[in-house]
Amino acid sequence: MEIFGIRLVGVNSENGQKVLLTIIFIFIILLLRRGANILVFRFLRGNRYERVRFWTRQAINLVTAVVLLLSLISIWFDDPSRLATAIGLVTAGLAFALQKVITALAGYFVILRGKNFNVGDRITMGGVRGDVIALDFIQTTIMEMGQPPSVQNADPAMWVKSRQFTGRIVTVSNAKIFDEPVYNYTRDFPYLWEEITIPITYSAKREVAEQILLECAERHTIKISEMSQEALQQMQKRYFIQMSDLTPKVYYRITDNWLELTVRFVVKDHSIRDLKDAVNRDILKSFDQAEIGIASATFDIVGFPALRLQNDIQLKPTKE
Repeated sequence: MEIFGIRLVGVNSENGQKVLLTIIFIFIILLLRRGANILVFRFLRGNRYERVRFWTRQAINLVTAVVLLLSLISIWFDDPSRLATAIGLVTAGLAFALQKVITALAGYFVILRGKNFNVGDRITMGGVRGDVIALDFIQTTIMEMGQPPSVQNADPAMWVKSRQFTGRIVTVSNAKIFDEPVYNYTRDFPYLWEEITIPITYSAKREVAEQILLECAERHTIKISEMSQEALQQMQKRYFIQMSDLTPKVYYRITDNWLELTVRFVVKDHSIRDLKDAVNRDILKSFDQAEIGIASATFDIVGFPALRLQNDIQLKPTKE
């Protein structure tokens, strides 16, 4: 093909037909993909089908990518010898220029095995803590949540002082699963152990305080303890692990200033702040009724030393 006497290398009628055919194939494949996703959304509605819907969409994406790749190869490389040469050159170039992308793509297939996390799981990955809301070939999308005061100084800094959503959507490269540990809060055992620490003075009625902590924790977590028993048994069948009783328990810690009572109990992986708030309110109400005070870092002045004042100033008489 020539334009103004200039011959355009590689531009001919055959290649033009291939370009047109490529556009048509891409349009048809993407249209079929969109239609399949619409059907999935229509027939798999509701939270009960969330994970089925997620894995179905992942399968649609993989099939679309494979079909699209095979179609392009079939159109542009009808000669096997040319195909082998092209694949070798492309592979060498991609391996050098797209190392991180290839690693992220490999991480995607590792995640698809379901051994790390699924959509809806609460995880910490790449320094981001939150719920997995989407997964694609290169990145994992996480709805970020805050951090408890004990890890408030962790990077990045948080303004939400509990495990509740901050509103930020964070994307993390799938390659992070090869470089850093992935903490999963929900995969095998969708429960967590939580603690509430209350300091009391040594003169307070510690047995009564301990009983109050146990009753308040049991009152709000009795159903959770019963549900977690079955999940614990299932996890013990899969892993070599030994766990203590799931019922609440109080631990003592002696300090220089007060006696520290820590009640340990099981909670579900979500809505932890609401449950701890209810337990704290119940504890305060029961402490007031039992006339038990909470210790604080204050100083009690029990007496003053004798003070002696001396006036060395002499007054001179004035003349009238």
